Amino acid sequence: MAEFTITGEIDPFLHVSLAQGESILAESNAMVMMEETLVLDGSLGNQGIFGSIMRRLANEETVFQQKITARHGPGDVLLAAPFPGGMHLFDVGERQYCLADGAFLASTDGVTVKTVMQNLGHAIFGGTGGFFIQHTEGRGKLAVASFGSVFLLAVKPGQPLTIDNEHIVAWEQQLEYEITTPNSGRGMLGGLLSAATSGEMLVLRFSGQGRILLASRNKKTLLAWLGENLPTPKTS
Repeated sequence: MAEFTITGEIDPFLHVSLAQGESILAESNAMVMMEETLVLDGSLGNQGIFGSIMRRLANEETVFQQKITARHGPGDVLLAAPFPGGMHLFDVGERQYCLADGAFLASTDGVTVKTVMQNLGHAIFGGTGGFFIQHTEGRGKLAVASFGSVFLLAVKPGQPLTIDNEHIVAWEQQLEYEITTPNSGRGMLGGLLSAATSGEMLVLRFSGQGRILLASRNKKTLLAWLGENLPTPKTS
């Protein structure tokens, strides 16, 4: 199986070593450097044309991905995410994962990332594609990228956690989650008022047992700040 290694602490590379005949899937434009023994092709991934279009409509991912194959011998490739931040590696198999928008970076060819429909209650979950969400299947290595540093958090039985969904990168599929407002101890109406004044309108309450990967930064907060602070172009 292709070997994945995260290289560097700040805005790292994903270093992948492939034996002859092995291949990986990577997000479009992820390749930074590869050796001459490797071949790069555009690919619809392992979902086919319909699944790839669904993935594009539902998430920030592109329709086409990069398939990198060690066709002429073993070789190495460096990949990078499109935004500054950390990376994390998951072993997919006994544990399967859900991914937030833009989190997928690369996977070995035994892993499938499928776009599936979620129920109405979960569809309001901003940052995971609305009615659609990405699930992993199969077995192999998965690399995800975050905006900002990453932190792996454990959810324990009987100890639910409330998390701002804009900071979630990935989570284990067996976890249960529901949309709610931050707990203010002031009842429903007070909770809505507190949510409006604190800036935390809707959050996710996770329960069960499993892991969640968090990012330290929030893309929407940055975009809002830029919109408020960038100078307005002058018109003649």
